[in-house]
Amino acid sequence: MSSITRRTALAAGASLLAPAWAQTASPTPAKPLVIKFSHVVAPETPKGKGALRFKELMEIRSGGRVKVEVYPNSTLFKDKDEIAALKRGEVQLLAPSLSKLRPLGVKEFEVFDLPFLFKNRNAFTDTAQSYGRTLFTKLEPSGVRGLAFWDNGFLLMSANRRLRDVDDFKGLKMRIQPSAVAEAEMHALGAEPRVMNFSELFTGLQAGSVDGTEGTASNFLTQRLPEVQKHLTLSNHGYLAYALLVNRAFHDSLPADLRAVFDSAVADATQYANAIANTENAWALGKIKTSARVALYAPLAAELDEWRRALMGVHQDVATRVGAAALQAAYQAAGFVPPR
Repeated sequence: MSSITRRTALAAGASLLAPAWAQTASPTPAKPLVIKFSHVVAPETPKGKGALRFKELMEIRSGGRVKVEVYPNSTLFKDKDEIAALKRGEVQLLAPSLSKLRPLGVKEFEVFDLPFLFKNRNAFTDTAQSYGRTLFTKLEPSGVRGLAFWDNGFLLMSANRRLRDVDDFKGLKMRIQPSAVAEAEMHALGAEPRVMNFSELFTGLQAGSVDGTEGTASNFLTQRLPEVQKHLTLSNHGYLAYALLVNRAFHDSLPADLRAVFDSAVADATQYANAIANTENAWALGKIKTSARVALYAPLAAELDEWRRALMGVHQDVATRVGAAALQAAYQAAGFVPPR
């Protein structure tokens, strides 16, 4: 037998002994499932880092079957567009502030914007995990599912003049996100509320379209607001939190094994995002202090009492929209006692 014939025979014999899967070409790997996660803040914020942690966990735990694309800083959708995009399925995950959920038909979420409702972080957490969870169930008919609450801490007030007394707000144009509560709040303080996309805030302050805003220390720093604001008041007058939302049809369509991976990644990313919120804001406030660009002011107890009295009418405004029962449920969950 010639050497060529012998090699051919050996190859044929080997092919008969090889398992079936080895006799066929390797299948082309399936394209990974893409999850788009859009948000409007910087990657360095608690929400931004939470989104990146979800991406990391989901991609690792799915073994490459899923790719998560995170779009920070309104690079995919702006504030006013993102909820509609989620409902249409153009994005699968969002983490909007609770102020933005009213268009989904659940007006009771307004209570989370109430001034001075939460005396500390635990009061917010208790309210979110009790009353807030009941509100999540009301989102389902809109095609959106609530997954978790992400924390970003207490709101501060900034402007180019010191905001100490209620009179200091008079005549100021204050940027707010779309929120009936924030609008009523600014009117009660004597300021003019102006709704503006978060991505436009820096240029709005720079150009003088608005004079000031409210926000957390981490957002204040990462949006470079120390370059365009001279004063920051440590008012802690409200609380900024987010609802992690998923398109319901997408969530329901996930295979059982991938949905389990998805839900576990959500749970662990939530724990991470909430754990770092306090430290991230404390670090940001420290950086703002050392920048020497911004004068920080801590209001006296008497000054904050004046703010509370001026803003209690906002609570009554909310009661007329969401109902007295919803307001009382929020009070009870937060342990809030209205001032007399």
